[in-house]
Amino acid sequence: MKNLKELTYWIIFIIYEEIIFSILIFGSFPTTAPLIILLSLPLAIGLNLITSLLKRKANVVISYILTFGVSFIVAAQLIYYKIYEAILSFYSIINGGQVAEFMTTIFEVMCQNWIGLILIFIPFILLIILHLTKILKFERNSVKEILVKIIIILIVYMIGLVCINTINIEGIHSNKNLYYNIHIPKVTANRMGLYTSMKLDLERLIFGFDEKVTIEVSTIPEGAIKEETKYNITEIDFDTLIANEQNKNVKTMNEYFANQIPSEQNEYTGMFKGKNLVVFVAEGLSNVAIREDLTPNLYKLYSEGFQFDNFYTPLFPVSTADGEYMTDTSLIPKEGVWSIYKIKGNYMPYSYANVFKKLGYSTNSYHNHTATYYHRDVYLKTMGYDSYLAKGNGLEKRMNTKLWPNSDYEMIDVTVDDYINNDKFLAYYMTVSGHLNYTTNGNCMATRNWEQVKDLPYSHKARAYLATQIELDKAIGELINKLELAGKLEDTVIVLSPDHYPYGLTLSELNELSTYERDNTFEKHHTPLLIWSGSMEKPIKIEKPCSSLDVLPTVLNLFGIEYDSRLLIGNDILSNNKEQIVIFSDRSFITEKGRYSSVKGIFTPNEGVEVEENYVEEISEIIYQKFKMSAMILDYDYYRKIFNINWNEKNDILSTK
Repeated sequence: MKNLKELTYWIIFIIYEEIIFSILIFGSFPTTAPLIILLSLPLAIGLNLITSLLKRKANVVISYILTFGVSFIVAAQLIYYKIYEAILSFYSIINGGQVAEFMTTIFEVMCQNWIGLILIFIPFILLIILHLTKILKFERNSVKEILVKIIIILIVYMIGLVCINTINIEGIHSNKNLYYNIHIPKVTANRMGLYTSMKLDLERLIFGFDEKVTIEVSTIPEGAIKEETKYNITEIDFDTLIANEQNKNVKTMNEYFANQIPSEQNEYTGMFKGKNLVVFVAEGLSNVAIREDLTPNLYKLYSEGFQFDNFYTPLFPVSTADGEYMTDTSLIPKEGVWSIYKIKGNYMPYSYANVFKKLGYSTNSYHNHTATYYHRDVYLKTMGYDSYLAKGNGLEKRMNTKLWPNSDYEMIDVTVDDYINNDKFLAYYMTVSGHLNYTTNGNCMATRNWEQVKDLPYSHKARAYLATQIELDKAIGELINKLELAGKLEDTVIVLSPDHYPYGLTLSELNELSTYERDNTFEKHHTPLLIWSGSMEKPIKIEKPCSSLDVLPTVLNLFGIEYDSRLLIGNDILSNNKEQIVIFSDRSFITEKGRYSSVKGIFTPNEGVEVEENYVEEISEIIYQKFKMSAMILDYDYYRKIFNINWNEKNDILSTK
């Protein structure tokens, strides 16, 4: 057969890229290397086939293009993963036009990973040498040889499918489920290789995909609901909904939510009833930035308010957008899309704005970066806010928005008067001062507050990070001052949580600021949730594990809002009748019993804790259902169906039928 050397080159090239990627990302030689190699062979043979269809010169040019292109894709995935801990989806590639705003960050991560990038592009250099020395000639194949290669591709592909269907087929995260039934790109890339993960992502983007592992919906155990106990629940006739529903998926959802145990009301239910609410989703905030000496206002919120000492903000693939979405909706973002945009036009009965607007509150939202970034303007309209002010739709008329990043303090200073004199108000802020890069060369907030951190015994980036969070602290201080002057301090609640941990810091830089050694899997995501009111007489410490998903139901309970806790994916942290689960994007988890890494397949119980043999599988099935239900709530506009809401698009109003 002609081009045998060329075929060998493509096979070695593709396998090499897969193995290098796995080592660079997951830190070790893949234990599933035989399966990764087998699944990558069709691509290698296919590339060889493409580069043997034309005349020699054309084949050479195509070979250079394809080798560079494949290497570039692997390099891009490496850089993306190092920033976001996720596999870059085709949806994000298509919708990522604003990435140019963060080229400085990308360049910095490239510099940090220059050895890995060189390793990825070695085959391209090798190709040049092999071509110039005429070892590789890229001659044209005959029709017979082309057919033989096509047959070989099909045979190898079928063998790969046989292996997927026969090896490691037990459990929710089995190879078979990963390939056919569930969408966890990070785990798929670890088990089957990057190319297989990207192939599945592209197929699912084009043809659509619903996770379809069949898990029987368990009924509520006898005695789980106590007659004498009050729950956060509303009257929903699920029996009628189930009986009348024609759509199989929606019917499954009705059955699932009907059998969820609602959260108990508790001693904190209605603690803040009737008070005003100011919500912050804080860019890149970590609890390492809460210090009495540097950030006294953040420290005040923590030391005098609720102290959620085991709160986590897991990083999902669309970083800030997904973090904001989880915090605001108590839903898990759908993998492979931008949930913050896909939710456009859905009915969201438990969003802050829709809840508090019904109670007569004014509802204002703000962001001190581009108004349309992540389609946030569309998202906040869907969430029900009466107004939204950001850079590009009016905020630039009130403050200097030409800085990078812009000032949280200035945003507070020029917006509080919009609502502070209202009888009842809700204000929502998505901040940006804490954004990377953490340097005095290009980060205006780091430069502005550098004097306060310049002599601290940390690296430049660690100090710069603290300087950016000082600007957030000043914003909180300004808000408190204005509330006090208006006589509204004791009647207002401040809720503050991050969108994600500060991934602009390396783990070692984060640990410079940490009081304990954080790991790369779980503890770097350990962040603060601050809930405070001037009316609180003493701090309240909560030690159970909790996450961004739990913020909304916790706040609704504190305000005594009537809501159905069965319909939210997170839990009221202050309720004691449900096990708290911190859920990560790769479906790893933390519970009060221990921690499970889905990539490593290892569960580490907490000291002195014994768990039943099937505990990990049971929690993994619960998490699977939560992912699936979150996606279907998004896809089917489920809350509209449950509450029988009709949308009048022409007049942009909601009405109950």
